[in-house]
Amino acid sequence: LVHEIESQAVAAQQQIGLARTQMTAKQREQRLVRLTLSEMAGLPEDAVVYEGVGKMFVSLPVDSLRQKLDGQTQTLETEVDKLGQRLLYLETTHKNSRDHIEQMLRTK
Repeated sequence: LVHEIESQAVAAQQQIGLARTQMTAKQREQRLVRLTLSEMAGLPEDAVVYEGVGKMFVSLPVDSLRQKLDGQTQTLETEVDKLGQRLLYLETTHKNSRDHIEQMLRTK
C-alpha cells in the first residue's frame, strides 16, 4: 500500500513539473500576443500588416489581425486558467499522498 501511494506521489510530482512548464509557455505566448496588440494600437486602419504562414508572409487587414489576436488572447487565458486548476489539483494530490505515507509510517 505504501508503494502504491509512493508511486502516486511520484507521478503527481512529475505531472506538476509538466503543468508548470506548460503554464509558463502559455503565459509567455500570452505576453507576446499582448505586446503585438499594443504595438498594433498605434497603427492606422489602412496600414499594411503581415502574418507569418510557414516560410512566407500573408498581407491581412489590421482589423482582421486584431480580431485574430484577441481570440488568441482569450483562448490562452482559458488555457492558463485550466492549467492553474490542474496544477492546484496535482499539488493537493501530491500533498495528500505524502501525508498518507507519513501517517502510515507513524502508525507502524
